[in-house]
Amino acid sequence: MFVDTASITVRSGKGGDGCCHFLRVKGNAKGGPDGGDGGKGGDVIAVTDTHLDTLVQFGFRPQWFAVDGEPGLKKKKAGKASADLIISFPVGSQIFDAESGELVADIAAPGQRIVLARGGEGGIGNDRFKSATHQTPTETTKGGEAVERSLRVELRLIADVGLVGLPNAGKSTWLRASTRANPKVADYPFTTLSPQLGIAELSDDRRLVEADLPGLIEGASQGVGLGHDFLRHIERTRVILHVVSIAPEDGSDPVANYRVIRRELAEFSEELARKPEIVVLNKLDLVPEADRAAAIEALTLRFVRERGVTPLSASAATGVGVRSAIEAAWALAHRGESAVGFTPRQTSA
Repeated sequence: MFVDTASITVRSGKGGDGCCHFLRVKGNAKGGPDGGDGGKGGDVIAVTDTHLDTLVQFGFRPQWFAVDGEPGLKKKKAGKASADLIISFPVGSQIFDAESGELVADIAAPGQRIVLARGGEGGIGNDRFKSATHQTPTETTKGGEAVERSLRVELRLIADVGLVGLPNAGKSTWLRASTRANPKVADYPFTTLSPQLGIAELSDDRRLVEADLPGLIEGASQGVGLGHDFLRHIERTRVILHVVSIAPEDGSDPVANYRVIRRELAEFSEELARKPEIVVLNKLDLVPEADRAAAIEALTLRFVRERGVTPLSASAATGVGVRSAIEAAWALAHRGESAVGFTPRQTSA
C-alpha cells in the first residue's frame, strides 16, 4: 500500500523549572541560595531516512511527544536536559501546519534535519539571583512552555522520470520492460491506482528511477478521477515521459489523446507544464508491420506541426525502442541534453 498523506500531532518538551533552595548543612546553617537551573525540554526534529518510502508509520503512531526537561536541583545542580525526539521521514515528504497551511519543512534530500517544535528553555534557579545586596533570593523562573503543533504530511514522489498518459496507454508494461519492477498489467484502464517505482540500470553505473503514475483522464486538474492525487506526484519528477498509444483500442486519435494530458498538466500547474518531456508512440506491435512505417511518419509529422515535438516510437510489449527512449530520458534528466529523436522545445498545452 502506498500511504501518501498523514496527520500527526507533535509536542516539544517543557523546560524544567528553576529550583528555590537554601543550603543547610552542619557547620553552615545559612549557606545561602543553591537552587539550580531547570533542564531544557526536548526538541521535535524531522530527519531524512532514505530507507523509508511511505508514511505508513504515522498511521500507527499519530502523536509524537518529546520529554520535558527536569527541574533544577539543590547544591546548584542543573536539571537534566531532555533528549530531542527524532522523527524520520522519507525523501519527498512535505510537512505543513494543519491550521495555517504553511509549509514547515520540505524533506527533499538526504541529510536534512529540521526542527518542527522547539523545546522550552530551562528555568533559572534562585542561586543565580543572589547578589551583594540580595543575599537570600527566593526568585526563580518557570521553564519555557512546550510547543504543540498539528501537522499534515504529504509524500510527493521523487523520481527522475514520471510516466504519464491516458489509462491503458501501456505505462505499466513500459515500467516492467525498462526496469525490474513488476507492476500490475491488464487490458483494462486504471490498473495502476498508486505510484509504482522502478530502476532502469544503464551502462557505466548509470541508474534511472522511473515512476509509473496513475492514468489521467480529462478533468483531472479539477479533481476528476484520481485528479490531484496523481498530479502532485508528477510535480516532483525531473522529466515527463509521455506514453501515447499509437493504436488506441477505442479508435481515438493519438494526437488528441496527447492534447488531453497536456491540457490537464497545464491547468494544474504552469511549472508542471514546462517540465522537459519525451513523447513515445507506444504499442507498435499492434500496428501491422507493413503499415508501421507509414503510421509513424504520419503521426510524427502531426506532432511536429501541431506541438513542436518529435516523438520516439517503441513497443513496451516486445522491447523494441525502449532502450533508446530510456537513454534519451537519462540524458535529459541528468545532463539537460537533447537526444536523438527528441526536440526539447516545450509548447503550452
